[in-house]
Amino acid sequence: MSRANRTAISPKRSENYPEWYQQVVRAAELAENSPVRGCMVIKPWGYMLWENMQRVLDDMFKATGHKNAYFPLFIPVSYLEREARHVEGFAKECAVVTHHRLEAGEKGKLVPAGELEEPLVVRPTSETIIGETFAKWIQSYRDLPLLINQWANVVRWEMRTRLFLRTAEFLWQEGHTAHATREEAIEETLRMLDVYADFAENWMAMPVIKGEKTEGERFPGAVNTYSIEALMQDRKALQAGTSHFLGQNFSRAANIAFTNEEGNRNLAWTTSWGASTRLIGGLVMTHGDDDGLIIPPKLAPSHLAILPVLHGKADRSGILEYCNRIKEELGATTYHGRNLWVEIDDRDLRGGEKMWSWIKKGIPTWIEVGPREMASKSVFLGRRDKGPKGRKGVDLDEFLATFPQVLDDIQDNLYRRALQFREDHTKRLHCKDDFYAFFTPQNRELPEIHGGYALAHYSGEPEVEEQIQKDLSVTVRCIPQTDGGEPGTCIFTGKPSAGRVVFAKSY
Repeated sequence: MSRANRTAISPKRSENYPEWYQQVVRAAELAENSPVRGCMVIKPWGYMLWENMQRVLDDMFKATGHKNAYFPLFIPVSYLEREARHVEGFAKECAVVTHHRLEAGEKGKLVPAGELEEPLVVRPTSETIIGETFAKWIQSYRDLPLLINQWANVVRWEMRTRLFLRTAEFLWQEGHTAHATREEAIEETLRMLDVYADFAENWMAMPVIKGEKTEGERFPGAVNTYSIEALMQDRKALQAGTSHFLGQNFSRAANIAFTNEEGNRNLAWTTSWGASTRLIGGLVMTHGDDDGLIIPPKLAPSHLAILPVLHGKADRSGILEYCNRIKEELGATTYHGRNLWVEIDDRDLRGGEKMWSWIKKGIPTWIEVGPREMASKSVFLGRRDKGPKGRKGVDLDEFLATFPQVLDDIQDNLYRRALQFREDHTKRLHCKDDFYAFFTPQNRELPEIHGGYALAHYSGEPEVEEQIQKDLSVTVRCIPQTDGGEPGTCIFTGKPSAGRVVFAKSY
């Protein structure tokens, strides 16, 4: 097979999308499976990407008045029992600690000993324990609003796992707030949904649809759940962030109450919202191609790889000095809140090996610098969004002066491509037969990539949604805030529908 027909990742997306995803994560050196089933080791390149996501989101949270705190990893079982709907939603995923020490048993094996008086749940989410703390912190209306965020890990004992998308342990942030009025809490819920959408679109270059979840997809214990939904390249939806209006449900369970200005005792209104390392999986599946990962420049661990072309010892010192001057000048340049990060790859490898290693890692740009470029005061520039065939020579001064604009152009191009993909695979459907045809693969034994977003009228009966999920593995992803509001007739029941909802297969 010629080089023109080969790809760096095998299989291709069209051949086996789930395996393509695993191979991209592996080739990009983002993460690997750990010795503990269902958990992952996040490697430096992947963790640098998460740190950049974390930094941007943290700044956004603080700009909206939130402060960071930290709460215990272990939660008494009794705390979850107070909110019945909450424990019902998480009970099957909980890891439970029942003993507090190990003792030597037969044949040198260690066995649990020292049974706990009350079992402890390893944090699946923190509403209950934070509610207990809020009840102590809040006494008066003067203590409100209380706006708290936590960066932490959580454990949900998933049986079927995939790196970043669904693991037994993952990293995330969870915001928790308390308010004096229902209106303030709802405003907070929608504000944070907007923050997630802003981050997804303007930093991840990942277009999303904002909307409310149906009752069947609602967060356990919430009054309303809202999400941002992104369409991946296998035409499945990824829930990329959620924001929950909890009403007074958790306040009632934890007695989060305050004395108002009139001296009356009222329950607070609370919210919670979160996003996780699942975002890295979303980035892989939004932008990756058959040569590997593509990272939007605003979040890239490194913006540029400099690849010295070293043919002999005579060239080496001069070329490396030329490369270091480029690195120093760009490294002093600020790009969207942080200095440009530049790597010089002087490993003892062939030039093609080095180039392809960076392509697979998704670095936005790379330059090759050899004797010819040094003599002409130029660089040979490659852009990850254009592929290896798009490389071209650029005058050094022009390159240095325009490099931030090149990165912005890559960022915008990635967003445009992802948005066009979503538009190409979003259908407005008008009857049940077309709906079932849209989500049914032609080859049931080895399903091809199919489906996408279906905008269809739905009258809201949970049993209809349950049947669709049973038949097609399709759910209502959200009731969109926009583009769904025209009244019509439900394509499943013939009953009146307030507007179209977004249906899709999902992760």
